[in-house]
Amino acid sequence: MLFPGRDFDAWTSARMLAALMFIALCIQPGHGQTCGEGFAYDRRARQCVDLDECRSLPDACRGDMVCVNQNGGYLCMPRGLYSQSHRPEPYRPEPYRPEPYRPEPYRPEPYRPAPVPALPEAPYPDPAAGHQEPFRPPASGPAEPSYPRVRSNTPCILGYAVAEDGTCNDIDECEASSHQCNPTQVCINTAGGYTCSCTEGYWLVAGQCQDIDECRYGYCQQLCANTLGSYSCSCRPGFLINGDERTCQDVDECEEEPCSHGCLNSYGSFMCNCDEGFELAADGTTCIDLDECGFSEYLCQHRCVNTPGSFSCVCPPGYYVFEDERSCEDLNECDTGNNTCTTAQVCFNFQGGYTCLDPLQCETPYIEVADNQCMCSAENPQCRDKPFTILYRHMDLSSGRTVPADIFQMQATTRYPGAFYIFKVKSGDGDRVFYMRQTSNVSATLVLSRPVSGPQTIVLDLEMTTVNNVINFRGSSIIRLTVFVSEHPF
Repeated sequence: MLFPGRDFDAWTSARMLAALMFIALCIQPGHGQTCGEGFAYDRRARQCVDLDECRSLPDACRGDMVCVNQNGGYLCMPRGLYSQSHRPEPYRPEPYRPEPYRPEPYRPEPYRPAPVPALPEAPYPDPAAGHQEPFRPPASGPAEPSYPRVRSNTPCILGYAVAEDGTCNDIDECEASSHQCNPTQVCINTAGGYTCSCTEGYWLVAGQCQDIDECRYGYCQQLCANTLGSYSCSCRPGFLINGDERTCQDVDECEEEPCSHGCLNSYGSFMCNCDEGFELAADGTTCIDLDECGFSEYLCQHRCVNTPGSFSCVCPPGYYVFEDERSCEDLNECDTGNNTCTTAQVCFNFQGGYTCLDPLQCETPYIEVADNQCMCSAENPQCRDKPFTILYRHMDLSSGRTVPADIFQMQATTRYPGAFYIFKVKSGDGDRVFYMRQTSNVSATLVLSRPVSGPQTIVLDLEMTTVNNVINFRGSSIIRLTVFVSEHPF
């Protein structure tokens, strides 16, 4: 650097520049210094000093082991082999006391040029190598060893023994049983010593190895059983343990066909289903027949017959099962020819059966005037006070038919001026279940007033009386109605 007005030459400038570089490299701030493991930076001494782990670490050595501090580390040694009197003292730096600054009075010297001296190399660090620890010249005298001194005169440090070739070999304290690990611990040999550890599945608690309950940490997917030093995983029913012995996979139980009908696999289980007409038994796998006939008495019109997986309706004789497979329909034996009537007889079909009607035979004094009509002539004295005609009719009636019901109609076929007609049930209704209801002057209807049960045959004489007061005439006619009541209400 050149100052105007001063007579400095190039030699003086170079010398001042070298001094400034030396000061900048040697004086470093404390917070920028980094030390290796086992060392700590001392700001007063401005250097890295050893860290005494035996004092700073709680329980650095466990059991009957003694902690011995070393330069940059520490050792755990049996108490019987170590002398406390030979423990090396940790480094304690002297407190830094800076000298007070006393400026010298300025006395200008006359200018005397001199040759440039060679700069010393040792005190200046190499800038290309980065910042290192401050340069310290080696101390005079022999250095203290970093390992503890033993009372014996062996040339090897503790934990080593002299071999035949004069070298120091490591002593395996674990194999020689010279370690002091407790029975719950495992001895592990190290270079120059050994460590006491716990086996897998145990951890160290208060100097003792205690079992780890792995089940608390969810190692198993489903079921976990803790054991001494280990654990075992298992699966719930319906699962199998995987190869990792931790996770479970679903079992397809349907592959073994456990169901008698259908099987549906689910996660961890399965479900059986049955075909139509069957229900699942209490064991959950067997299908048993479902008795549909027990559900309702109205399933079939007549009788229900249970079958495996289904049911069928049966009708009584004289009927057949209708297209709906449940109701019964009358079988007309007269149309099908499935009857026993002769050619002289007339087949009459009714609900659930048939009958063979013999040829009409009129009782005396009646004579036959048609296939189903008998007449008594007024000229015959025997016909006095008798019905003029008897007309034969037949009908069927279902048992238990709902009432009231109009079942038959009767009317006059001949009408006379000034005449009127009276209708009534003349005979055959001993239980009084029928009556005639006149619907007009010339007609009336037979009404069923109470239900009747079958099978039975009822013969009713329905009388129509003709009264003509103009000619003073009174006569009657009879319809002999035969009612075949069926056995069943259909």
